[in-house]
Amino acid sequence: MSKKVLIISSSPRKGGNSDILCDEFAKGAAESGSHVEKIFLGSQKIGYCLGCGVCNTTSKCVQKDDMTALLEKMVSADVILLATPVYFYTMSAQMKTFIDRTVPRYTEITGKEFYYIVAAADTEVSSMEKTIESFRGFTIDCLEGTVEKGIIYGVGAWNKGEINSTPAIKEAYEMGKAV
Repeated sequence: MSKKVLIISSSPRKGGNSDILCDEFAKGAAESGSHVEKIFLGSQKIGYCLGCGVCNTTSKCVQKDDMTALLEKMVSADVILLATPVYFYTMSAQMKTFIDRTVPRYTEITGKEFYYIVAAADTEVSSMEKTIESFRGFTIDCLEGTVEKGIIYGVGAWNKGEINSTPAIKEAYEMGKAV
């Protein structure tokens, strides 16, 4: 069965290690017959949440930026991959801003399958667990009917492209194929 796969890459470096893993996941998912769309957050105009509360009653944000279209894509996707480099044991600012801005429609992001990709120079998977717990705080605790399907830990990759010589590159492709 063909699924709509939405990949959210929050690396500030296009072609950075977590972004490369997104491309491998996308390749595998596309080869398995899924419709894949990758969003590179660094190319999007997304303002910080203002905390004004307007969206709590209107389901619309007062800001006019790219987040409106991204929320529509999230609502219509079957599968969502969230990918981030790990900075100081947590997600990138780009990913956190993106998650914060889902408030206007987060109650509509239901019944989704979620995958996570995290990449870091650190060689210990345990150093990435706080980031995964932050993702779960959003997906499992806040979104109804969420199913966590898999995690790729891209460890030991600092410079752009170093992820290509780690097992994570094949794992990302294979996980995408299994979507």
